[in-house]
Amino acid sequence: MGKTVLITGAGSGFGKAAAIELARRGHNVIATTETQEQADALSAELPDLTTMKLDVTDAGDVASAASLGVEVLINNAGVGVLGPMATVPMDKVRLSFEVNVLGMVAMSQAVIPGMRARGSGRIINVSSIAGVLASPLGSPYCMTKHAVEAFTKSLRGELAPHGIDVTKVNPGPYNTGFNDRMVNNIPTYIDEGDTNATETHAFVTQIVLGDQLDPIEVALTLADLTEADETPEETFLPAGIREALAALL
Repeated sequence: MGKTVLITGAGSGFGKAAAIELARRGHNVIATTETQEQADALSAELPDLTTMKLDVTDAGDVASAASLGVEVLINNAGVGVLGPMATVPMDKVRLSFEVNVLGMVAMSQAVIPGMRARGSGRIINVSSIAGVLASPLGSPYCMTKHAVEAFTKSLRGELAPHGIDVTKVNPGPYNTGFNDRMVNNIPTYIDEGDTNATETHAFVTQIVLGDQLDPIEVALTLADLTEADETPEETFLPAGIREALAALL
């Protein structure tokens, strides 16, 4: 019997691909998006999916998840900002934490009571290789994903006695368009004449965008983790990415 799976940020990228795969496997997928327009577009493209507008920074939207009988929550919604911390606007930094960290916490809090009442459930957090590695120009994004690491590991221990499993995936550079938007927007935050930051941007571009991978690997992993009897604390994708990038940074 299929599970009721809610995925945030399902309008594109990993979330959309995972929604398609999980629906193909017979699960009741609730694919959520930040805006109603995105939900409508997703529904028109994939009419077999249940779609809804759920902005993880909107308290009313988040509260609505509590009544959906969610058995598996995939916290996938995220925003990406890269640039020199000296000049990245604070509103961009705050938005990164609001979506990537506090939105994830809020969604988890919304579904945990129902899972505890049933004595079962699973929360899968989409982190990043940036959650364990950091580089110049990476701080606005890496800080949020480092927070996701701590949140996931703490929550896993807290909820295990209640029959609720918590795990995370740490993808490297996959070709969803997310990395391209982050990297290509870096010059927006570089002061004129900051040659060091400009040179670092070229290095980051080469590392992040040089050999991006097929995101279906992440989608399949999310689907497999949804169905697994037990999960590891963390899954790095692709295998060996942590060691490979650590050697370059």
